[in-house]
Amino acid sequence: MLVDLLLVSGEVVGAKTGHCHGPYVRLSWLRDIYQCRCQIGHWTAAARPYLLHLLGCTLFANRSTTHIHVVFLDSLRDLSQTGRYAWGATALVHMYDHLNDACISNNRQLAGYITLLQVINMFFIS
Repeated sequence: MLVDLLLVSGEVVGAKTGHCHGPYVRLSWLRDIYQCRCQIGHWTAAARPYLLHLLGCTLFANRSTTHIHVVFLDSLRDLSQTGRYAWGATALVHMYDHLNDACISNNRQLAGYITLLQVINMFFIS
């Protein structure tokens, strides 16, 4: 997906995912890809790393705060369909998935979009 959708070489992808020890990429690398695609005027290829970076910083944030799983790039394959996705429900599922880790006594962080959790909590309590 990284090769096809972000238009980078397979060697670069192998190095970047290998550096993150799995199917993750650094958010800083996505910013670099975005800037390169903007400089050459390839706007569709620039939109995907931008949106993936945005998702990695907000809805699908993890405890590392520097990486995002590449599986989320698949949702950006057809950019015309992204407005039809239930992003809020997906973010809640992501947070629920990480809730087990947050309940461990030596963990002090909760992954996910905490602002969304606070807003939903306001609606259910009031």
